Amino acid sequence: MAVTAAATIYGTHMGAVQKTTVYLDAADYRRLKAIARARGCAPAELVREAVARFTASEAPPRRARSIGAGRSGRGDLSERAEELLAGLKRR
Repeated sequence: MAVTAAATIYGTHMGAVQKTTVYLDAADYRRLKAIARARGCAPAELVREAVARFTASEAPPRRARSIGAGRSGRGDLSERAEELLAGLKRR
């Protein structure tokens, strides 16, 4: 899954961002810097990518907005469907 940033934090295209601080142990930080150097990007970009992937995978599934749109408010609708439909004879 490719995650692309709009630009850099100090650039002109990043949009609304929230600054935060992340504490990493020394070994993780060294690995992060090495990966960033190999990719030719900033470590912060990798952190943003990782957070975006994690939050996307943990997000609750979205429900279609149409679910519940035809809610009747009657709890017995499915039990009385035939009876109720019979009352709708075409005229």
